[in-house]
Amino acid sequence: MSDPTPVIDDLREESEELDRLVAGLSPREWALPTPAPGWTVAHQIAHLAWTDRSALLSVTDEDGFRRLVEKALAAPESFVDEGAREGALVPPAELLEQWRDGRAALDKALRAAPPGARFPWYGPPMSAASMATARLMETWAHSQDVADALGAARPLTDRIRQVVWLGVRTRDFAFGVHGVTPPADAFRVELVSPSGELWTYGPEDAPQRVTGPALDFCLLVTQRAHRFDLALRAEGPDADRWLDIAQAFAGPPGAGRPPTGEAAAR
Repeated sequence: MSDPTPVIDDLREESEELDRLVAGLSPREWALPTPAPGWTVAHQIAHLAWTDRSALLSVTDEDGFRRLVEKALAAPESFVDEGAREGALVPPAELLEQWRDGRAALDKALRAAPPGARFPWYGPPMSAASMATARLMETWAHSQDVADALGAARPLTDRIRQVVWLGVRTRDFAFGVHGVTPPADAFRVELVSPSGELWTYGPEDAPQRVTGPALDFCLLVTQRAHRFDLALRAEGPDADRWLDIAQAFAGPPGAGRPPTGEAAAR
């Protein structure tokens, strides 16, 4: 992506949508449990604030980010949870302000990034567009956790195209973190957007395919729903395996979510 502005705009809008969802919550609602074990609504916002600060360090202070990585490597299994736990102890109004300030600073830094610049991360270095895409994916996924906790309906927008793109791009990563050699051939992915547009990726004649709603694909690759609860279809054994292990976020294999309702009986 040559111009990162569109995805940075999408990230800002996605964050503002979540902000509207949580801004008026009572202390009791901030303490509601979400589908992530041990995480309340406050943990979810604290985690987003923490990762925004990490991304800001990456973009503006490479030495500071390097020290953060060293800290993460010293406690790889608890590092992320510790950040969420510490933030969740902050009074909700203060936590909300911290999140707003951090994401505004990151927005400004990404827009000011020199063309072609790449920034360190916990995986490969990322461009400004890739960094914004990763932040949007995580914001969207944790927004889903908050909405589930509150029993709230989320507006469906074509901003999820950024999540879809990242989900497709991380196919080989998902196989790799499970110790499986990625398939040699590209898959065809055909997904229907919230607005009804067909989004396509990969060779049109590829024998292995994934098709279905774009929303369901996003829920799958962010591991916010089990494949049995989604209207996704795989053709070919490797594509079918991908639906079991798809993961758009960095780190070790996620536990995912168990199937619900009738799907749980499969």
